[in-house]
Amino acid sequence: MMRSYSDKQNVQKKAYYNDRYFVAPQIPKEDVETDEIFANDVAVLKGKFEIKEAYIQRGQLVIYIDARDNVSVLQTLRDELSYNFLSEHSAIDWLAKSGEFEIFYQLLSSSKCKRLRVKCFIKEKEVLKSVIGVYKSADWAEREMYDMFGVIISGHPYMKRILMPDDWYDHPLRKTYPLHGDEVAQWYEIDKIFGKEYRDIIGPEERDSARVDERDTYRFARLNHEVPFGAEPSSEKTVTDYQEEGGVFIVKKLKKEDAKIVKERY
Repeated sequence: MMRSYSDKQNVQKKAYYNDRYFVAPQIPKEDVETDEIFANDVAVLKGKFEIKEAYIQRGQLVIYIDARDNVSVLQTLRDELSYNFLSEHSAIDWLAKSGEFEIFYQLLSSSKCKRLRVKCFIKEKEVLKSVIGVYKSADWAEREMYDMFGVIISGHPYMKRILMPDDWYDHPLRKTYPLHGDEVAQWYEIDKIFGKEYRDIIGPEERDSARVDERDTYRFARLNHEVPFGAEPSSEKTVTDYQEEGGVFIVKKLKKEDAKIVKERY
């Protein structure tokens, strides 16, 4: 059994950095009536379903629907309005803000040369119906949405994780998931490959992708001189030139030891 870890609300704000996110200004929204094709699409949908909001943004139509109508709406868009291709389908985590996931379906009509994005909101434990019967391309997208966010899908023929191991704890794209993984993640591969008795010998997995230790010949490339995997690092330096021997006759040959690192950008 994987060991669960304690709740880490807003963990990304606490642990690793103190700079603030830049909040980009919202892209302007245009009225649906400014595009004849989109206006007709919305009129057809409004005759059958509750459309909570509709607008045009960057040349594509965006509509908000009731999550319970997702299959019927997509079926209408495919069969009656010629949106024949589902190019993207995923979720956005707004759990800390509203306790909801924002689900979106990105559609393309190749005959009308139009793109449309269908959006809806569901609660954390609310079950979303699979749309794989309408668009086959939803197969892996729905599995990834479950794997990464924990969105529960009903009616999918093979609802299993697609990227993470089956016994992985939690869902890595949630905003409450630590950027460098939790303590379970630090030991996962060591426990699985070598066994827990090797924890003291190997140590926890290095989760910081920016950290490079040139003396660590287990996890990183040998930066000074190549040695066998796990062997003691060598004091010998590998000679690196920026141009092959002979080179180009009109270009001055530059050696690595002659290179200078500037402190400021000019």
